[in-house]
Amino acid sequence: MAVLLEDIVKSVEHLLMLISKTSEEQSYVDPTLDPVLLVPGIAGSILNAVDDKTGKKERVWVRILGADHEFRNKLWSRFDPATGRTVTLDSDTHIEVPQDRYGLYAIDNLDPDMVIGGDCVYYFHEMIVEFLKWGYQEGTTLFGFGYDFRQSNRFQETLERLASKLESVYTASGGRKINIISHSMGGLLIKCFMSLHTDIFEKYVKNWIAIAAPFRGAPGYITSTFLNGTSFVDGWKQNFFISKWSMHQLLIECPSIYELMACLDFKWEHVPRLEIWRKKCDSDGNSTVMLESYPPEEAIPIFVEALSINKVTYDGVDMSLPFNTEILKWANETRELLSSAEVPDQIKFYNIYGTNNETPHSVCYGSEDVPVSDLHQLPTLMAKYISVDGDGTVPMESAKADGLRAEARVGVPGDHRGILCDRHVFRVLKHWLKADHDPFYNPLNDYVILPTAFDIESHKTKGGLQVTSLKEEWEIIGEEQDSKEDETLVGSISVSLVGGDKSLQEEAHATVMVQPQNDGKKHVELKALSVSASA
Repeated sequence: MAVLLEDIVKSVEHLLMLISKTSEEQSYVDPTLDPVLLVPGIAGSILNAVDDKTGKKERVWVRILGADHEFRNKLWSRFDPATGRTVTLDSDTHIEVPQDRYGLYAIDNLDPDMVIGGDCVYYFHEMIVEFLKWGYQEGTTLFGFGYDFRQSNRFQETLERLASKLESVYTASGGRKINIISHSMGGLLIKCFMSLHTDIFEKYVKNWIAIAAPFRGAPGYITSTFLNGTSFVDGWKQNFFISKWSMHQLLIECPSIYELMACLDFKWEHVPRLEIWRKKCDSDGNSTVMLESYPPEEAIPIFVEALSINKVTYDGVDMSLPFNTEILKWANETRELLSSAEVPDQIKFYNIYGTNNETPHSVCYGSEDVPVSDLHQLPTLMAKYISVDGDGTVPMESAKADGLRAEARVGVPGDHRGILCDRHVFRVLKHWLKADHDPFYNPLNDYVILPTAFDIESHKTKGGLQVTSLKEEWEIIGEEQDSKEDETLVGSISVSLVGGDKSLQEEAHATVMVQPQNDGKKHVELKALSVSASA
């Protein structure tokens, strides 16, 4: 009960925070800023179902009252391999993304009644609020692009809409080139567009900043999604939301999900696997239990067999819904396109990825004591994860491997959606977007700190030591320095901790270097390393 009460309190706090922030009026607009277009990831756009006969619109993602029923009626769909389109089962309905507030409404706060709480539904809200503080203005320098996340990332209609959006943003901002900020699967969408429509991308885009993008897939998350479905919220909030089973039956027909599978031609440092404790009997009736382990390509027949009898009932008719090999072919072509994409010379690309979260990478079913005897059992079993470092959804190894010419790659401790409201991310974005100048700034009595790099990594050695390394760099802008202060300064710090029972020992060492530059600037670099051991 205490946990439930705590969740409720958190939701109320989120509600109060939203109310207080949405009531604020924008007091400062910076007309010199280049426009920003925010692009969400999977399930990150509000979707409306439109009745083709009456024109009536009904919100189907995300909604509270009747959420699961309307989700199944209006969003369940089948993939058409001839067109690459995912077609809604309800033939009298089509899906639209609302365009209110220049596209920002659809990606701001996904919760219609603000009762669920959490980062999953307060999507770009914190970032939008922050950008408005920096002087961005909705409709002039700040825009959003929502899309039907069921479709492929190279679905032609989505790419055509994005091309039109880029043109309209360029025009609305007075002919200024655009900064695109994508989150998660939105990075794959932008990468597809950049590859297929290079000329348009070059014409309208100045910078592209990808945040938490699954450039080489999200193997653990997608494997369990195929076999068990997924929940976008946890705990008591699921009672207001879409069931895991309903979500599973939708996503199994979505090419976008297949495009998030582990990249087959990527040289993984840690190869993601599907593992199954399997019970088998020989011709004499003797049984053995073995742990079978399948790399990405060899796992496909397991998906096919496990989902061979999967079906749904829609409008009174039973429909077979197995693992779709036609979608897999389509997705493999998409991944080939993504692997060959290049950033045009005059455009700058930046990559922010999440770290310090246990992230599902390999998935295991059954156990030595309770093995799997029939693969059809897999959709009913609880998956066990073998995790790696990442943001909780996308492995760091996948997010860092963009395969592009990057100006910078920055790792930030944070989870997959929470990273969108992380203060380190805001600091980095503000600097890259050149939005960190202050019209009232006076270098004689003030200074400005600009982050230029931030990276933290942690791993365990074979000997059981926990090793964490940190590197952070800043540029400090202040008053002009005297010639006597032109020397580089280097300092070091060392600390150690021993637990009361001597079972915990930890040491940390850090080096700080301050290097003067021109025009009153200083470059500061911090390198730190900690090692801890438990006896």
